[in-house]
Amino acid sequence: MSDAMLSKVRKLLAKAEDPACTAAESAALTAKATELIARYGVDRALLAARDPATDPVGDRVVDVVAPYARDKAGLLAAVADPLRCRCVRRREGSGFTMHLFGFASDLERVDLLFTSLLVQAAHGLAGTAVPSGAHPAAFRRSWLAGFAQVVGERLRTAEASAVKVAEADGPSVALVLVDRSDRVRRRLDEVYPRLRTAAPRRLAGTGYSVGADAGRRADLGGRTVGRPSRRALGDR
Repeated sequence: MSDAMLSKVRKLLAKAEDPACTAAESAALTAKATELIARYGVDRALLAARDPATDPVGDRVVDVVAPYARDKAGLLAAVADPLRCRCVRRREGSGFTMHLFGFASDLERVDLLFTSLLVQAAHGLAGTAVPSGAHPAAFRRSWLAGFAQVVGERLRTAEASAVKVAEADGPSVALVLVDRSDRVRRRLDEVYPRLRTAAPRRLAGTGYSVGADAGRRADLGGRTVGRPSRRALGDR
């Protein structure tokens, strides 16, 4: 992502986080920042359609460490999917590695957002009291599930809006994105030809709705987009 785009996103979200902002102003600024990130993804896709060398298909491995490693892996998957990346979760000791596949620009977007959201989730959990009688770990896992679910929905909405705006200038956008998704899937299939789908997870905690509310408030690419540690949730 270009320095100019990041600078613009950071400025918008710095204003959104200013205590002098009303709730409506803050929401509008955050929505604009999310829109810019989504628009960047579409712009890079269209540029690569004309010059494939500018945005090659690739992959990267992300370490997801304990505690709550599986839940953090779920957050990464919730970010990756709307941004047109695919991921494979692999057990590694007490944690996981997530093998991501996607175009370079989309992998970059996933990395930036996931790093930021990990920090935001850690802060959200730290500020959320576990209800009396609730199992702490179960509550936090369900909190993270709600957070990830809503973040994924917000990203999907932003991506769809960016595509709709771009299609006003020409009908080829959807075809370009379908082709990119197909190429990413083929790359994954080459590496994992016998991949199995994991069974749905069942969570017993009561923190889902609280985590979902935190996901609605999360900055999707704010001042925390930098180099914070991916061990953020492990610092508790």
